[in-house]
Parts: sequence; structure tokens; C-alpha cells
Amino acid sequence: MNRTTLSLFAGTAALAAVTAVATLTAPDATGTDADTARAAAQLPVERTSLACPAPSSSDLAETAYTSFTPVTKGAGGDGKAELGSATRKSTDDGAKQEDEPAKPALKPAKPGTPAAGDASGADAPALIGTAEGAYAPGWTVQQTTEVTAGTGRGLQGVNCTAPDTEFWFPGASTGAGRTDYLHLTNPDDSAAVVDIELYGKDGALESPAGEGMTVPPRSTEPILLSTLTEEEQTNLTVHVIVRGGRVGAAVQALDDKLGGDWLTASADPAGSLVLPGIPKDATAVRLVAFSPGDTDADLKVRLASPSGLITPAGSETLHVKAGMTTAIDLGEVTRGEAGSLVLTPTDRSVPVVAAVRVLRGKGAGQETAFIPATEAVETRASVAGNGAKDTTLSLTAPGETAKVKVTASAGSEGGTPVSRTYTIKSATTQDVELPVPSGLKGTYALTVEPVSGGPVHAARTLTANQDGVPAFTVQTLPDDRGTVAVPQVEEDLSVLQD
Repeated sequence: MNRTTLSLFAGTAALAAVTAVATLTAPDATGTDADTARAAAQLPVERTSLACPAPSSSDLAETAYTSFTPVTKGAGGDGKAELGSATRKSTDDGAKQEDEPAKPALKPAKPGTPAAGDASGADAPALIGTAEGAYAPGWTVQQTTEVTAGTGRGLQGVNCTAPDTEFWFPGASTGAGRTDYLHLTNPDDSAAVVDIELYGKDGALESPAGEGMTVPPRSTEPILLSTLTEEEQTNLTVHVIVRGGRVGAAVQALDDKLGGDWLTASADPAGSLVLPGIPKDATAVRLVAFSPGDTDADLKVRLASPSGLITPAGSETLHVKAGMTTAIDLGEVTRGEAGSLVLTPTDRSVPVVAAVRVLRGKGAGQETAFIPATEAVETRASVAGNGAKDTTLSLTAPGETAKVKVTASAGSEGGTPVSRTYTIKSATTQDVELPVPSGLKGTYALTVEPVSGGPVHAARTLTANQDGVPAFTVQTLPDDRGTVAVPQVEEDLSVLQD
């Protein structure tokens, strides 16, 4: 990933100046664990970039931001983090308009302490951020918007994304009642060139307008998906390929009657996937999957509940045709208990991407959120913007039993950090009782760190009661990639010999 790149070449060049030549060494296939330890060290990343999409086009929108960097051993005390506005965007008719530079919504605080800010109305800009030194490893920014009326009303939350070169979004739509925007944000000083591919239930859709789109430097482009195709597709997979440069990407999915939320990218295509943290009171769950290769995928569909793996009646398996978006409605699959979907191959492993659309509430009081397939937390993951009473953390151990440490940071306006360790039994999901900072003022961040056992997947749900509507948003917690394995450099003067 781009956000985890270290300046390894600079270190190599410095050594070469002393020794005239250097080589990177790595363990061979017969090397011992000690050899591996000498060959690579886990070092903190030195620079992290984030892109936050423009939060809303509604004048009724109220947006809260929270920035947080966990303390990382070895990161040192120097560095900084800055957030600035993207100063150029597109109007709905495609014309470019210049925006006056806006004051950032917040100024990031020192590692270990969250910083909060807010913005109102439709003019809140997209944000571009860079963190360096001690501020870089694991930096996260949460953007949570409450919209009280209109299309997409409810709670819309997103973790600002790291810029990258490829994204998969199963679960988007151009169907009746939906207004979906793909937000592309370019954090760099040169233009990015992007191709957008759309896949419906019968395969690829013709969308020539999505080819070779240019995202200007340090800018954001909200692209209405229905302008890229004439076809109405209830369930759509969006594939973003960056041919030049890099972008941050997220889909804002807004429904006329069912509220709305941000759909973030699925984990990279894989044969087995976990979609963590489906709320226990979900009233409808729709699974959307896509196989990007040339081979059909057959998947076992199971729910990791607090008591173990459960196979949904009538939805034991899912056949995903190659190049086609497939959806299945699972209804009230959680039945009042915490749950996560676990997808595994029935026979041959074929890479897929997936996401679920989740509804809470009934009738006119329904609200929507999305949960993409998410990688396990390998070392650490953090999520900011938590409140004392409105937050649920779900932890899933799809394989072996796992022990997990969860730390609640100090509050953005005061409080003392606190940690707690949990044991998540094999093949289960648990909504854990959260540690809350003593003397909490403001919001706080949660940091999840596996201690032992098998892989752990995590998701956080925020809730709010909005005149009887159970507003909510779910953010998954992939590994923060705050450290990277750096091979050791050793002198090898033999290459100077004839």
C-alpha cells in the first residue's frame, strides 16, 4: 500500500556512500527464525496520507471530525500532521468551479490524544491530510455526518482513506430511489488519470464516460454513477483503476426512503472473506459479491454468532458468476445477536470481493449502512469519534480462539486512557463491553491489538436516535499498517573485486 512506504532507498544510498556498494539481504528458504529476525525489522512508517471526501451536499448536514494517532514505539517525538481542504471540485453538471481555500476543520493533536472539529451545511470541503514522523504510524481521521431530512437522511460515517491505485465497491447502485456518488480525491501535486468500470447482474456495463477521467492535483471529484451508464442496476460493482497517480475513493450511497451511508472499498479479491460487525438488531441484510476473474465462484455463507458458526436457512451457498454482480437477501439473519458473515469456498478457491447493505428499523423509519469485506487486524487498528454511550465494537475470530487488547484513548477534551483484554472464542463474534476513559470529555479513539491466537476482524458501530429513526453507521477496522518490514542492509565488498 502507498501509505506504508518507507524511505528505504534513502537509507540504502547513505550506506552505499560509506561502503561504495551495498546489498539487501533476505533469508533463504532454509533460514531459521533468527535469520529472519536479522534480515528484517518492523519499523514505523515515516509518512501517511489520507483523503476525506466532501461530507454532504445537504444544507442540513452537521459533520464531526476526529483525528487520532496511536503512540508507536520507535516513532520518535518529532513530526507533524496537517489537514487542508481540496480547493477544486466539480458541480453536478460537470463544470469546474474554484473554491476559496477553507480553514481546516481541525488541527491534529499529538500522538495518543484525539482532536475534534466540526463543520455545518453543504459547503464543508473534502480534506487532504499528511502526517510525518511520530504522527504518521496508524493515523486515522473519522468523518461522521448527521443529516436530519431528505435523501440519505440519517448518520453517514467514513474513515478517511489512504490514496491507492485500485478499489472495488460491490453494493453500489443506479437503481430507482438511489443516488450514488463516487468521490475521487487526489492528494498529490500532479493530476491522476482514472478508469471506472461498472458491473451489473449480467456483466460489464458500457460506460465510456468513465474511461480516462482526470482528477486535477489536490482536488476532489464527486461522480454521479447514473451519469456513467444508461442502465438501472439495483446491485452494482464499481471498479476504480488509477492509470496515473493515486486517489482516495469512497462511494456515497443515498436512498430516498432508506437513508444512506458511505460504502468503502472491499478488501482485495480473495477466496475467503469476513464481513464483520452486523448490528444485532439488523432488520434486513443484503450480501453483494463479485468475481473479477474468468472463473465462477461458489461460496459457503455462514454467520459467526456469539455461539459459533450458523448457516442461514435457504442461503447456505452463493454462486457468483465470473464478471457478474450477484446479490442475495438474508433478511434478519442476526436474529438479535451480534454477527459477522464468513464466506469460504465450497471447493475450489476463487477470488471475490463482497459487501453487505444493512438496514435497521421498520417502515418509514429504516436506515442504511454498509459493511465491506475486511482484512484481519494483524498488528493494530484504531477508530476515532467514539462516544460514551453510542458506540459498539464487534470482534470476530473466524478461525482459532484469539486474545485481543482494546485501548480507549484519552478524550478529545480530557480523560485518562484505559485498556482491557478480551478472549474471542473460535468461530464467534462478540460485541464487547467497551473500556471508557475515566473522566471522559469529548470523544475518544479505540485501538485494537491482537495478543495471541488466530486472526481477528473488527468493526465499530455508531448510533443516534433521529426522531424515531435508528440512525447508524459502521466502520470496519483493517490493520493500520503503521509499521513495515525493512530488510537489513549488509556490506558486500566482494562485488568490487575483478
